[in-house]
Amino acid sequence: MLSRFFSDRSIMEARLARPQSVSDGEVISRLAGVFRDVGYEGASMAQLAEATGLQKASLYHRFRGGKQQMAEEVLASAIGWFADNVLRPLNGDGPPAERLAEAIRSLNDFYDGGSKACLLNMLSSPRIEEGPFSRSIKDALEALVDAFAHLCVAAGWKREEARRQAERLVTMLQGSLVLSRGTGSTAPFRNFLADLPGEVLERPSGTDTLE
Repeated sequence: MLSRFFSDRSIMEARLARPQSVSDGEVISRLAGVFRDVGYEGASMAQLAEATGLQKASLYHRFRGGKQQMAEEVLASAIGWFADNVLRPLNGDGPPAERLAEAIRSLNDFYDGGSKACLLNMLSSPRIEEGPFSRSIKDALEALVDAFAHLCVAAGWKREEARRQAERLVTMLQGSLVLSRGTGSTAPFRNFLADLPGEVLERPSGTDTLE
């Protein structure tokens, strides 16, 4: 499901070999900050240039596809990091509690304790079927639901219940980020992470594994 993202990453990584006044990795990180703050439609070339410390001409030289290519590479980088640091432990082996703890640490890092908005949300279009990143965002969210469902099964949930719980967890994650951003407080996100072990590891009574 994530193969297309890694092909995008390979394009970005190939560019790292070229000497630049500002590294490609740093450029992507700075661009991501703008998209997280104001979204895709709200990001102007002037803002993107100022954030990267580059002239508009230099940005266009690096990103021939303009703002859309910038957002595509930012999204590919973010999804690649998420796959390596969140999906991998959730889908891995070992005690569910340890896998979840690793994923929680990574979620906290990725969203900077709840102070950073969800990039998927900020790059979404009002009508998802029309957005330039709709497919990538849909695949990324489905991959996260699948990973949480996999962990829930490992923790003893029935498969059908695990899937519903996984969808609920992703909904809670997204909601906590929206609430944190809207209230200017990271407490909703921090509370979500604190409650997550209980949501996964303390399954309802009578729930048995199908393994």
